[in-house]
Amino acid sequence: MFSRLLVNSSSVTATAVSSSLRRTATQITVAAGFHASAASASGEVQQSSSFGRDYPVVDHTYDALVVGAGGSGLRAALGLTEKGFKTACISKLFPTRSHTVAAQGGINAALGNMGEDDWRWHAYDTVKGSDWLGDQDAIQYMCREAPGTVYELEHYGVPFSRTKDGKIYQRPFGGQSLNFGKGAMATRCCAAADRTGHALLHSLYGAALKHNCEFFVEYFVLDLIMEDGECRGVIALAMESGEIHRFRAKNTVLATGGYGRAYFSCTSAHTCTGDGNAMASRAGLPMQDLEFVQFHPTGIYGAGCLITEGSRGEGGKLLNSEGEPFMERYAPTAKDLASRDVVSRSITMEIREGRGCGPRKDHALLQLSHLGPEILAERLPGISETAKIFAGVDVTKEPIPILPTVHYNMGGIPTNYMGEVVTVEGDDKSKVVPGLFAAGECASVSVHGANRLGANSLLDIVVFGRACANRIEELAKPGEAQKPLPKNAGAASIANLDKLRFADGDLPTHVIRDNMQRTMQEHCAVFRDQETLEEGVRKVREVFNSMKRVKTTDRSLVWNSDLVETLELQNLLDQAMQTVASAEARKESRGAHAREDFKDRNDKEWMKHTISWVDSNGNVKIDYRPVNLQPLDSEMEHVPPKARVY
Repeated sequence: MFSRLLVNSSSVTATAVSSSLRRTATQITVAAGFHASAASASGEVQQSSSFGRDYPVVDHTYDALVVGAGGSGLRAALGLTEKGFKTACISKLFPTRSHTVAAQGGINAALGNMGEDDWRWHAYDTVKGSDWLGDQDAIQYMCREAPGTVYELEHYGVPFSRTKDGKIYQRPFGGQSLNFGKGAMATRCCAAADRTGHALLHSLYGAALKHNCEFFVEYFVLDLIMEDGECRGVIALAMESGEIHRFRAKNTVLATGGYGRAYFSCTSAHTCTGDGNAMASRAGLPMQDLEFVQFHPTGIYGAGCLITEGSRGEGGKLLNSEGEPFMERYAPTAKDLASRDVVSRSITMEIREGRGCGPRKDHALLQLSHLGPEILAERLPGISETAKIFAGVDVTKEPIPILPTVHYNMGGIPTNYMGEVVTVEGDDKSKVVPGLFAAGECASVSVHGANRLGANSLLDIVVFGRACANRIEELAKPGEAQKPLPKNAGAASIANLDKLRFADGDLPTHVIRDNMQRTMQEHCAVFRDQETLEEGVRKVREVFNSMKRVKTTDRSLVWNSDLVETLELQNLLDQAMQTVASAEARKESRGAHAREDFKDRNDKEWMKHTISWVDSNGNVKIDYRPVNLQPLDSEMEHVPPKARVY
């Protein structure tokens, strides 16, 4: 039965039509001091006696919710609908516009199609790549599941490139080795030319539609609805209509991606604004390891667009101003296919030492022309096109100007290997938050630790998106009864939306965003030191608090991009503040966190996950939780820490 109350300040009318979806509407009135009123449990509307603005609220009930429709969100939604759960997938974008579509290089799995391989070797490389900050139980789970995951994707329709004998094509990728680092480079990355994310995302979306997942497209989720430490659902803004929607569910999966847009130069889409992370943060849950921000070695100079690591996997070479392939100096064995943090620092060192390219000597070059037009057309067609458009370069004849660019957030919402969100409560450093899951870049499982290996991200999103669905199946049953939401559930979120909608300060959203991005780029970059980070903490806090002076100009609710961008900026600032504060607190160099004043990794004091919270004034509280150094079971041996060299 479908019931909807159409409410204004003077009257209530109701209509009812038949529907399989339970959907009711109430009203929340926002007035001075963020007072709010809502329907009681019986459905009777409680009118506010004070003057306010009315926000009709449409209510939905599902077995499970998935927030985000990238690779991890679609895999979770697909898994849930396959298992019979009535599932809603809520996305601020049309699913195939999600940022997974931009993933180029491939997905790692020890298939052994191009030579001998073993998932344990893959796990070893992942532990080493994480600089021993990755949890070895989660790493074992991911790498052991990888071959089956790739074959499952193939069955869903992902059009992988093929070898001459028809097997899935695999290419070398950074940080991948044979025989626990003792052998040659592994050929482990399964690719669909250089558009693997595009192929994967479209295939998963088609599969989700086949299983009747219900999509709410272009809905901006504002916040989690929490009750007594349990997640009960979410509240969202329908951008097309301006309606507020509350979604009630037994289990909610956050799959909202990273927050690369906290930086000025990044490969992330403009929609990568850390929405799920900030929702969890506002709900009082901690973030984990936000100081570890990956700079991809090869962003196009001046544009930031990604040039896949697969270009070096196919044989591309990095050059300095002298035409020298310089990576042998920094990584004698792996050379151009060392891990991303190593390559990014190497490029930065070449520039610092005066061997940068161009009039300003401020970038390096990526040479691909020696691969030949046939290989470029077959295996790197997207890169060839991107270089032509954004750098004006014909890759068959000229090198591409490149510079390290913010690419990936290793940190995020802490979870266990089953996708359950965990928090810190007293001595319990891994207390499960009932009803809440996270997967993909918004989560910190942590399989990537201090540095993610290339082509492990597509693997991560699919494996742990599925893991969330599997765990929900163990904990819940389709159609289970749910108690009513708390009175005024979501009222604070609507009050915040109303405040920003009518904000009349002196700083437009774009000015505050630019201040944040430039501050993060300058004070929390590839190389860091105490003075720069301390100044960064102070400056980012100033930007954080400048949100009190924000000015919006569009007062409508229908397609109000000014309002949505302001909400996104609020989310970015939450993550930026915790990132720079966590970086300042960590007095060592590990993975992507490279301190010039603490050059070495310090396992005795710092082999631990950073946990952080931020308050409404930008003050960050820091705590720590242990790294899980033990694998899940005897199929994999513990990987002891040692010097990380390539």
